[in-house]
Amino acid sequence: MDAIIKPLRGKSPDGKSQDFRPAELDPAEFLAAAVHPDQARPSRGEAEQAVQTLLAYIGENPRREGLLDTPRRVVEAYDELFQGYHQCPAEVLNRTFGETAGYDDFVLIRDMNFTSHCEHHMMPFYGKAHIAYTPVERVVGLSKLARLVDIFGHRLQTQEHLTAQLAAAVDEVLKPRGVAVMVEAEHTCMSARGIRKEGSRTFTTRFTGNFRDNPVEQARFMSMINMPSR
Repeated sequence: MDAIIKPLRGKSPDGKSQDFRPAELDPAEFLAAAVHPDQARPSRGEAEQAVQTLLAYIGENPRREGLLDTPRRVVEAYDELFQGYHQCPAEVLNRTFGETAGYDDFVLIRDMNFTSHCEHHMMPFYGKAHIAYTPVERVVGLSKLARLVDIFGHRLQTQEHLTAQLAAAVDEVLKPRGVAVMVEAEHTCMSARGIRKEGSRTFTTRFTGNFRDNPVEQARFMSMINMPSR
């Protein structure tokens, strides 16, 4: 039996039924780079010293040969893994194209692989993001949505927050008729520690505009991202 997707509904203060609308994110949170040029930050030497402290904490000898360069390598790895703090999502989406020949259906990019880090344990989670939007006259370059996933993924995240940020950024910058986002991921803080359920995946979604209000559009989106790959 096919699932029927319905708009979420809730109760207003007077007890009447009303459509649910998700909380809005602050544009300053997802449109600009997260690190400001004048923001006070520890030096690279202080960061490397922090790694040495952690090595000592777990019972290692930071002075043994195999660990002498580890603090430097860890800090260099962090520069790469968390480069999204220095990148501006709005700039990625600002270049659009108007030659669409009147195209009026949604655009979907699925299976965009990403790796991010959980803000609770700073352990990796990884998976795929699927983004669709229904343009109004102008479209964005296809690689830009993949770049957007990379920017938000290269920050400390929760999967729920990542999903909401992706949808909000596309919605705010492109002003489409609607946005649909699904993120599916495996979290190593759940598979490699704690409950140790390897292979379990978490799914999160966010819909705006015509995707939020039209169950048919939601169903089309879900059907297309579940189509077998060639």
